Amino acid sequence: MFNRMERIFMPLAERIGKNKYLIAIRDGFLLSTPLLIIGSFFLLIANFPIPNWTEFWAQFFGENWTAYMAKPTSATFDIMAILAVIGIGYSFSEQLEVDRLAGAVVGLVAWFLLMPFKIAEGDMMITGIPLGWVGSKGIFVGIICTFLAVHIYAWVTKKGWVIKMPAGVPPTVTKSFAALIPSGVVMLVFFLINVLFALTPYHNAFDFVFRFLQKPLLSLGNTLGAVIIAMGFQHLFWFFGINGGSIVGSIMQPILTPLSVDNLHALQAGLPLPNVINQQFYDLFTTFGGCGSTLSMLIAMILVCRSKRIKDLSKISFVPALFGINEPVVFGLPIVLNPIIAVPFLLTPIVNIIISYFSMVSGLVPFCSGVQMPWTTPVVISGFLTTGWRGALLQLVLLIIGVFIYMPFVKMMDKQYQKESEQAADSDEDDISLDDLSFDDL
Repeated sequence: MFNRMERIFMPLAERIGKNKYLIAIRDGFLLSTPLLIIGSFFLLIANFPIPNWTEFWAQFFGENWTAYMAKPTSATFDIMAILAVIGIGYSFSEQLEVDRLAGAVVGLVAWFLLMPFKIAEGDMMITGIPLGWVGSKGIFVGIICTFLAVHIYAWVTKKGWVIKMPAGVPPTVTKSFAALIPSGVVMLVFFLINVLFALTPYHNAFDFVFRFLQKPLLSLGNTLGAVIIAMGFQHLFWFFGINGGSIVGSIMQPILTPLSVDNLHALQAGLPLPNVINQQFYDLFTTFGGCGSTLSMLIAMILVCRSKRIKDLSKISFVPALFGINEPVVFGLPIVLNPIIAVPFLLTPIVNIIISYFSMVSGLVPFCSGVQMPWTTPVVISGFLTTGWRGALLQLVLLIIGVFIYMPFVKMMDKQYQKESEQAADSDEDDISLDDLSFDDL
């Protein structure tokens, strides 16, 4: 079975791995990886799932101490799309053999040209940069803008439509004037695109993409099929680097939250809980360690992987994943646009949903009580607090099943990374270094 999957996925992965667009996306996201890891730890400290945690530290640092801890997280996660656009533009410019810094800048400016600078403040609209669009929600538009902008910049440059300075002019000045016409063409194109979108009912490209992606989700309800479809879309968005939780959650939360409240009222009245599907079911029994149930993947990586890249990343990402924070592995491995991991990433949460649903409907596990808990509550503990020891046991079983789902795909990825490391090592050995020269025998 493993050999058959390897024959199917490995050639596909090798072909995709050489694609200049995907290389740019992969390398571009790496720019934000160390910052996201640091921001994750601040988020973890502020939301540590221990009763009275915030109250205990408030007596030493004040009632508002979590707001200070949230600032480093906001400074990384809330602007991650900006970092991604700069990184992708820089890397893609290298693929197209044009000035990398200029490519990164024109990609960023083109993206901002399409962004609506309006923020709702009560009944008023004020001018500003919306944090929602410069965070993960704006990455998809950012990728498209950056590729198109750098393509236009490279095309104009290679046509020779540049201002050439005479000899003796400093290189930085020469580069600045050489980028003038290509950058102007890029801005003109995106200015016209922005005008065209303003004439549509969507008013801007960002709202158009956001609403277009949400359309398939408008008819979803509170059934098992609806939750499976919602989870599928959520992880499909994540696979393309879009925060699927924020998109799908905006539709599902108004449905799931009242179901949780119904269960809570029934619990208080001593009545049977009416709803198997509610917000706690969706949050606590579908994914462990964040989107894709990546805690199972990290355990599989620790158990079977030998490549240094995966081992180092799994060690760094494991502790945040225990508390539901998995952006370091989503964008650092990466999972985004990784064809090898796509199947288990999409499949594991759906398997968790189906098993959890029928375990609860059959009476093996109680329904979720509706009691609200921090989303950072670790697996097993969250199951125990919402459904008792049977829920904790179910989570543990699902976590183990997820490990076995991920394991063959993780093995394939590990083999690919080992091969890349060996090729890189061979290339380094072939390089000539002045450090190897000796004049002792002369």
